[in-house]
Amino acid sequence: MNFWLDRPDLPWARRWDGLTAVVADLSTLVRTGPGSRRVVEQVVELLVAGTARHRAHRAALCELVDRVLDLHAVACGVDPPSPAELADWLLHVQTGFTEPPEVRLAPYAAALGPTGLARYRAEAVARFSTLPVIGFGRTGRYDRERWALLRVVEELAEHVGDVDLQVLVLARDLSSGWHYLQVATVLREAGRTEDALEWVGRGLRATGGRGAAGRLVDLAVDECLRLGWRERAVRWRRRAFLAWPSVETFDRLRALVSGSGGWAALRADVLAQARRDGDPAVVDELLARLSEHDL
Repeated sequence: MNFWLDRPDLPWARRWDGLTAVVADLSTLVRTGPGSRRVVEQVVELLVAGTARHRAHRAALCELVDRVLDLHAVACGVDPPSPAELADWLLHVQTGFTEPPEVRLAPYAAALGPTGLARYRAEAVARFSTLPVIGFGRTGRYDRERWALLRVVEELAEHVGDVDLQVLVLARDLSSGWHYLQVATVLREAGRTEDALEWVGRGLRATGGRGAAGRLVDLAVDECLRLGWRERAVRWRRRAFLAWPSVETFDRLRALVSGSGGWAALRADVLAQARRDGDPAVVDELLARLSEHDL
């Protein structure tokens, strides 16, 4: 394989023909039975390493790597490795190179089995969990290792359908309120309402009412109303207004409450608390800006 990869004296078209011929020979070898798996693994590693050296032909080489990985999955069925050996190799090829391939776990499900998948998961999660969380307002450093492990755990989460793994991935980047919203949305869609509302609270504390804060409160209110928790929905709107008094947060609280009665009492209560706990001048300015339909 390296014979064709590292031949600058030959035009790329000739080298490409040589590379594809090697892959065709591999296909024949895999069909003949046991003994092909390790050969295919060596070819995968040579191609992946070569991709970093030949960036001008990166797209074509990545496509060839995908084809050889498909052959490798077939070879694992013909010549099964131990589940632990396969798990280790799959992680190695995805994290040990400058230009790692994107491995799909589904074709390897039978060869990995429960034991191999458990080993793969434990090692991937352990390594991913050491990556620093990108805190609110910060710019994260996405180096090669972070991108590689991010891709590994994303694919793993999709393969096993595990919401906790999805949250693990998303929660490594909390640089904006929208990232908190992503986590809360995933949890809500998984039916884990209380966990989703907890992340809404975290996001509101982080954002301080900026950016995605309004969308976070909307998610909490919508979910509470869907479940018939009207009082909890009102508390979310009330809390948002008291934390960030504005025409917008006031109008949203009024829209939620006015149709069911009790708005006059709640209005007086929240304005009094806002004046008492905050800046009275802010409340006076707010009252001056409210539209005539504020009754």
